Amino acid sequence: MIDRVSSQQQAFTAMEFLRKKQDSECTIAGLYDLSETIGKGHFAVVKLAKHVFTGEKVAVKVIDKTKLDPISRDHLFQEVRCMKLVQHPHIVRLYEVIDTQTKLYLILELGDGDMYDYIMNNHDRGLDIETARMYFTQILEAISYCHDLHVVHRDLKPENVIFFEKLGIVKLTDFGFSNRFEPDTKLDTSCGSLAYSAPEILLGDSYDAPAVGEYEDFPHL
Repeated sequence: MIDRVSSQQQAFTAMEFLRKKQDSECTIAGLYDLSETIGKGHFAVVKLAKHVFTGEKVAVKVIDKTKLDPISRDHLFQEVRCMKLVQHPHIVRLYEVIDTQTKLYLILELGDGDMYDYIMNNHDRGLDIETARMYFTQILEAISYCHDLHVVHRDLKPENVIFFEKLGIVKLTDFGFSNRFEPDTKLDTSCGSLAYSAPEILLGDSYDAPAVGEYEDFPHL
């Protein structure tokens, strides 16, 4: 009897160990090995990771679900829905979503650094006007595409523009404050980064969702 109880306890301990390991900060569902942190947010961190079988490097946004209030949980669901919807050459791809008891993992395309770091590290040199025009056009193409799908990003800033050096392009990322909108319907959620917010958001007013085709003249910039 004692031996049976002991065996059951050992089996339970082993299962608990495997469950905790699966939901640990070292590996995700046996598929991705996590390494250093490359970004941080309010309820999430972004880590560098590598696929166990293919060796492909990815970025993994790790969201701690235990720290989410109802509003933050709604934002999270909106982020996943919007990122699954948008598929564009200048928007960072969401490869897959892995959900565990306490964490949600967003497996994302890995870039080479964001525009904020580039500006801070190269402020003395800057960019030539043609390269800057090209990057700016790519960002607007991504925004226009989102608006065509009635998706508004609501957190546009240099930190959310990622460089892909081998491709010679930039991509928009972090749809944490994104939402779907109906044409001619105002939004009233105050969100985004304070330093980049529009005056009407800072004042707490309702604001117009972007009109479809708003940026149709941007190639002439």
